[in-house]
Amino acid sequence: MALPTSYLTTVKNLDAILTAIQGAQAPEKFTQAFLESLEFKSAADRLMIGVLKSLGFLDDSGRPKERYYRFLDQTQSGKVLAEGIREAYQDLFKINTKANELGKQDVINKFKTLSQGQFSESVLDKMAMTFTSLVKLADFASPASSGAVEKAEAAAEEGTQTSTTSGGSTSVKLGGLVYNIQIVLPESRDPAVYDALFQSLRRHML
Repeated sequence: MALPTSYLTTVKNLDAILTAIQGAQAPEKFTQAFLESLEFKSAADRLMIGVLKSLGFLDDSGRPKERYYRFLDQTQSGKVLAEGIREAYQDLFKINTKANELGKQDVINKFKTLSQGQFSESVLDKMAMTFTSLVKLADFASPASSGAVEKAEAAAEEGTQTSTTSGGSTSVKLGGLVYNIQIVLPESRDPAVYDALFQSLRRHML
Protein backbone atom coordinates (compact mmCIF):
# COMPACT_ATOMS: atom_id res chain seq x y z
CA MET A 1 0.00 0.00 0.00
CA ALA A 2 1.63 3.26 -1.16
CA LEU A 3 -0.10 5.45 1.39
CA PRO A 4 2.12 7.50 3.71
CA THR A 5 1.45 7.12 7.41
CA SER A 6 3.05 10.49 8.22
CA TYR A 7 0.54 13.26 8.77
CA LEU A 8 0.09 16.62 10.48
CA THR A 9 -2.19 17.24 13.43
CA THR A 10 -2.62 20.85 12.32
CA VAL A 11 -1.88 22.49 8.99
CA LYS A 12 -1.90 26.12 10.11
CA ASN A 13 1.89 26.40 9.63
CA LEU A 14 2.23 24.14 6.58
CA ASP A 15 2.49 26.94 4.02
CA ALA A 16 4.78 28.98 6.28
CA ILE A 17 7.14 26.04 6.85
CA LEU A 18 7.45 25.31 3.13
CA THR A 19 8.07 29.00 2.44
CA ALA A 20 10.71 29.15 5.18
CA ILE A 21 12.45 26.10 3.70
CA GLN A 22 12.76 27.92 0.38
CA GLY A 23 14.28 30.95 2.07
CA ALA A 24 16.90 29.02 4.02
CA GLN A 25 20.07 27.24 2.99
CA ALA A 26 19.55 23.50 2.79
CA PRO A 27 20.89 21.84 5.94
CA GLU A 28 23.16 18.82 5.98
CA LYS A 29 20.36 17.15 7.92
CA PHE A 30 16.82 18.38 8.36
CA THR A 31 16.45 17.97 12.11
CA GLN A 32 14.18 19.25 14.84
CA ALA A 33 16.87 21.80 15.67
CA PHE A 34 16.88 23.09 12.08
CA LEU A 35 13.10 23.39 12.12
CA GLU A 36 13.32 25.35 15.36
CA SER A 37 15.90 27.65 13.77
CA LEU A 38 13.18 28.52 11.26
CA GLU A 39 11.00 29.54 14.24
CA PHE A 40 8.76 26.45 14.20
CA LYS A 41 9.15 25.04 17.68
CA SER A 42 5.91 23.27 18.54
CA ALA A 43 5.50 19.50 18.75
CA ALA A 44 2.94 19.70 15.94
CA ASP A 45 5.49 21.40 13.66
CA ARG A 46 8.00 18.58 14.17
CA LEU A 47 5.64 16.18 12.38
CA MET A 48 6.56 18.02 9.17
CA ILE A 49 9.85 16.12 9.09
CA GLY A 50 8.01 12.83 8.57
CA VAL A 51 5.82 14.39 5.88
CA LEU A 52 8.91 15.66 4.02
CA LYS A 53 10.35 12.14 4.11
CA SER A 54 7.12 10.73 2.70
CA LEU A 55 7.20 13.29 -0.11
CA GLY A 56 10.72 12.26 -1.09
CA PHE A 57 12.31 15.53 0.03
CA LEU A 58 14.43 13.84 2.73
CA ASP A 59 15.94 10.40 3.08
CA ASP A 60 15.34 8.24 6.14
CA SER A 61 18.20 9.92 8.02
CA GLY A 62 16.86 13.40 7.25
CA ARG A 63 19.37 14.35 4.57
CA PRO A 64 17.89 16.48 1.76
CA LYS A 65 17.38 14.61 -1.51
CA GLU A 66 17.43 15.94 -5.06
CA ARG A 67 13.74 16.83 -4.88
CA TYR A 68 14.39 19.07 -1.84
CA TYR A 69 16.97 21.09 -3.79
CA ARG A 70 14.68 21.43 -6.78
CA PHE A 71 11.92 22.66 -4.48
CA LEU A 72 14.14 25.59 -3.44
CA ASP A 73 13.68 27.03 -6.93
CA GLN A 74 10.45 28.98 -6.48
CA THR A 75 9.75 28.93 -10.22
CA GLN A 76 9.18 25.17 -10.06
CA SER A 77 8.43 24.52 -6.38
CA GLY A 78 4.69 23.95 -6.95
CA LYS A 79 5.39 21.41 -9.67
CA VAL A 80 8.02 19.65 -7.54
CA LEU A 81 5.58 19.43 -4.63
CA ALA A 82 2.93 17.93 -6.93
CA GLU A 83 5.47 15.38 -8.11
CA GLY A 84 6.20 14.38 -4.51
CA ILE A 85 2.50 14.12 -3.69
CA ARG A 86 1.79 11.91 -6.71
CA GLU A 87 4.61 9.60 -5.73
CA ALA A 88 3.77 9.47 -2.02
CA TYR A 89 0.06 8.87 -2.64
CA GLN A 90 0.44 6.81 -5.78
CA ASP A 91 -2.21 4.23 -4.76
CA LEU A 92 -4.76 7.02 -4.35
CA PHE A 93 -3.93 8.41 -7.80
CA LYS A 94 -4.22 4.91 -9.27
CA ILE A 95 -7.90 4.76 -8.32
CA ASN A 96 -8.52 8.42 -9.21
CA THR A 97 -6.10 10.23 -11.50
CA LYS A 98 -7.57 13.54 -10.33
CA ALA A 99 -7.28 12.76 -6.63
CA ASN A 100 -5.89 16.25 -6.08
CA GLU A 101 -9.38 17.59 -6.88
CA LEU A 102 -11.19 15.43 -4.31
CA GLY A 103 -12.82 16.93 -1.24
CA LYS A 104 -11.66 15.93 2.22
CA GLN A 105 -14.51 13.48 2.87
CA ASP A 106 -13.93 11.73 -0.45
CA VAL A 107 -10.24 11.43 0.41
CA ILE A 108 -11.14 9.95 3.82
CA ASN A 109 -13.34 7.35 2.12
CA LYS A 110 -10.58 6.42 -0.35
CA PHE A 111 -8.00 6.20 2.45
CA LYS A 112 -10.37 3.99 4.41
CA THR A 113 -10.63 1.61 1.46
CA LEU A 114 -6.91 1.61 0.72
CA SER A 115 -5.93 1.05 4.37
CA GLN A 116 -8.57 -1.67 4.82
CA GLY A 117 -9.61 -0.40 8.23
CA GLN A 118 -6.05 -0.07 9.49
CA PHE A 119 -6.52 3.47 10.83
CA SER A 120 -9.01 5.08 13.19
CA GLU A 121 -11.42 7.77 12.04
CA SER A 122 -9.33 10.39 13.83
CA VAL A 123 -6.14 9.35 12.06
CA LEU A 124 -7.89 9.14 8.68
CA ASP A 125 -9.22 12.65 9.22
CA LYS A 126 -5.71 14.01 9.87
CA MET A 127 -4.22 12.07 6.94
CA ALA A 128 -6.87 13.49 4.62
CA MET A 129 -6.38 16.99 6.04
CA THR A 130 -2.65 16.74 5.38
CA PHE A 131 -3.20 15.53 1.80
CA THR A 132 -5.81 18.14 0.86
CA SER A 133 -3.73 20.93 2.38
CA LEU A 134 -0.62 19.83 0.48
CA VAL A 135 -2.42 19.70 -2.87
CA LYS A 136 -3.66 23.26 -2.41
CA LEU A 137 -0.04 24.41 -2.36
CA ALA A 138 1.04 22.25 -5.32
CA ASP A 139 0.92 22.87 -9.05
CA PHE A 140 -0.80 19.97 -10.78
CA ALA A 141 -1.48 21.99 -13.93
CA SER A 142 2.13 22.15 -15.13
CA PRO A 143 3.61 19.22 -17.05
CA ALA A 144 5.50 16.69 -14.96
CA SER A 145 9.28 16.99 -14.87
CA SER A 146 11.31 14.98 -17.36
CA GLY A 147 12.40 12.65 -14.57
CA ALA A 148 8.80 11.90 -13.66
CA VAL A 149 7.92 11.34 -17.32
CA GLU A 150 10.84 8.95 -17.76
CA LYS A 151 9.68 7.01 -14.68
CA ALA A 152 6.18 6.70 -16.07
CA GLU A 153 7.45 5.62 -19.48
CA ALA A 154 9.77 3.04 -17.90
CA ALA A 155 6.89 1.64 -15.87
CA ALA A 156 4.70 1.45 -18.96
CA GLU A 157 7.46 -0.26 -20.93
CA GLU A 158 8.04 -2.72 -18.11
CA GLY A 159 4.35 -3.54 -18.06
CA THR A 160 4.26 -4.32 -21.80
CA GLN A 161 5.22 -7.85 -22.85
CA THR A 162 4.71 -9.75 -26.08
CA SER A 163 5.05 -13.38 -27.02
CA THR A 164 4.42 -15.30 -30.22
CA THR A 165 3.48 -18.97 -30.37
CA SER A 166 4.41 -21.33 -33.15
CA GLY A 167 0.78 -21.45 -34.21
CA GLY A 168 0.78 -17.80 -35.20
CA SER A 169 -1.03 -16.48 -32.10
CA THR A 170 0.51 -13.40 -30.54
CA SER A 171 -0.19 -12.44 -26.92
CA VAL A 172 0.39 -8.82 -25.96
CA LYS A 173 0.37 -7.86 -22.29
CA LEU A 174 -0.10 -4.15 -21.67
CA GLY A 175 -0.29 -3.23 -17.99
CA GLY A 176 -2.94 -5.54 -16.58
CA LEU A 177 -4.59 -6.25 -19.94
CA VAL A 178 -3.75 -9.15 -22.25
CA TYR A 179 -4.58 -9.04 -25.96
CA ASN A 180 -4.53 -12.21 -28.10
CA ILE A 181 -3.93 -11.61 -31.81
CA GLN A 182 -4.70 -14.45 -34.23
CA ILE A 183 -2.65 -14.57 -37.45
CA VAL A 184 -4.14 -16.24 -40.56
CA LEU A 185 -1.16 -17.75 -42.40
CA PRO A 186 -1.01 -17.78 -46.20
CA GLU A 187 -1.20 -21.09 -48.04
CA SER A 188 2.37 -21.67 -49.13
CA ARG A 189 4.95 -24.44 -48.92
CA ASP A 190 7.83 -21.97 -49.14
CA PRO A 191 9.48 -21.68 -45.64
CA ALA A 192 10.84 -18.24 -46.59
CA VAL A 193 7.27 -16.86 -46.62
CA TYR A 194 6.72 -17.88 -43.03
CA ASP A 195 10.18 -16.69 -41.95
CA ALA A 196 9.52 -13.25 -43.43
CA LEU A 197 6.07 -13.09 -41.82
CA PHE A 198 7.30 -13.89 -38.31
CA GLN A 199 10.35 -11.60 -38.61
CA SER A 200 8.03 -8.73 -39.53
CA LEU A 201 5.66 -9.61 -36.71
CA ARG A 202 8.52 -9.66 -34.20
CA ARG A 203 9.80 -6.26 -35.36
CA HIS A 204 6.41 -4.63 -34.91
CA MET A 205 5.32 -6.28 -31.69
CA LEU A 206 8.50 -6.16 -29.56
